[in-house]
Amino acid sequence: METRKLYYEDSHLARFQAAVVSCEKKEQGFGVILDATAFYPEGGGQAGDTGTLNGVPVLDTREEAGQVVHLCEQALEPGTQVEGVLDYAPRFLRMQQHSGEHMVSGVIHRRYGFHNTGFHMGAECITIDFDGVIPPEDLPDIEAEVNGFVWRNLPVRCWVPQPEELETIPYRSKRALPWPVRIVEIPGADVCACCGTHVQATGEIGLVKLFSAVRFRGGTRMEMACGGRALEVLNGAYEQNRLVSQAFSAKMEETGAAAQRMNQLLAEEKFRSVGLRRRIFAAIAAECAGQGNVVRFEPDLDNTALRELADAIGEVCGGAAVFTPRQEGGCAFCLVSRAGDLRPLGRQLTQALKGRGGGKPGFQQGSVAAEEGEIRAFFAGLAPDWGI
Repeated sequence: METRKLYYEDSHLARFQAAVVSCEKKEQGFGVILDATAFYPEGGGQAGDTGTLNGVPVLDTREEAGQVVHLCEQALEPGTQVEGVLDYAPRFLRMQQHSGEHMVSGVIHRRYGFHNTGFHMGAECITIDFDGVIPPEDLPDIEAEVNGFVWRNLPVRCWVPQPEELETIPYRSKRALPWPVRIVEIPGADVCACCGTHVQATGEIGLVKLFSAVRFRGGTRMEMACGGRALEVLNGAYEQNRLVSQAFSAKMEETGAAAQRMNQLLAEEKFRSVGLRRRIFAAIAAECAGQGNVVRFEPDLDNTALRELADAIGEVCGGAAVFTPRQEGGCAFCLVSRAGDLRPLGRQLTQALKGRGGGKPGFQQGSVAAEEGEIRAFFAGLAPDWGI
């Protein structure tokens, strides 16, 4: 006996009475089957409902052989009458997403002839995959058309037509489907085969927001959100923009221009600081000129600056071993030589001081776990020419 699917009779039904048909121990709880249920089982890109049966938590809902299985925390006695209560807020959010996705997919199919090849409701956004390339610049126009359907508060009709009627319905599908086929129709927006739950009228969706359309596996992957979820995402973006506005002392509608100005200022400052750093490194190198192989410690160098200083010293000395301490402990290093092969020295250094690194014969870079005193002692124990 198939479970009576109350969620198809009334998608807004959140509380109902039913009888327990069976209860079976499962790996993660107890699989309870009722004679009727308003809990929608996972399927078609839509998650299964959660809630309670006589106060017992329902952790997930699945469909097996036409029967809806409620995964419960505790066992329920067969024959018992239970009251089911859905976690309605997440169910309603999923219905908003699903109905909004239908309209977006319907509009894209009509405009471009592309099919929806994948659909997933994530924690924040929906992702939809299409089998063709949708220009990102078309998103505002698509979004405007879909929201026009939302604000007209069109009825959403869900039904299973008779076989002869089904043959006359031009529903959206990648392939012909055997009867019975459940059809979801939003007048002017979409007619599609679907097993999910939907709002009763498009006005319940409130808002559809398209965020991105990027190339994916020869087609397009789109991100979007509808209704309450779209509001949450947009509120989060608004709050971040408010903080940016304060940081830049700019109006909220001018933060983009303010960020561009800041990037330009930072680029100019970086250019000046790099020039100053190179002059400082040249002065340090001049101090080291003619000293043979040099071991040097300088604080606060990133990897690029570390190599630049080692190169500058190596130009005027036999070789350079430059180290800079790291906040997490130990030191990063760069070894430079204009003659000889540094690879044996690099291996010896990292083995002795618990580090790692690599590079070319005239250049080695990496890190060691040792501090300055241990490193100086290591080099003091080498031949003056370090073997290079």
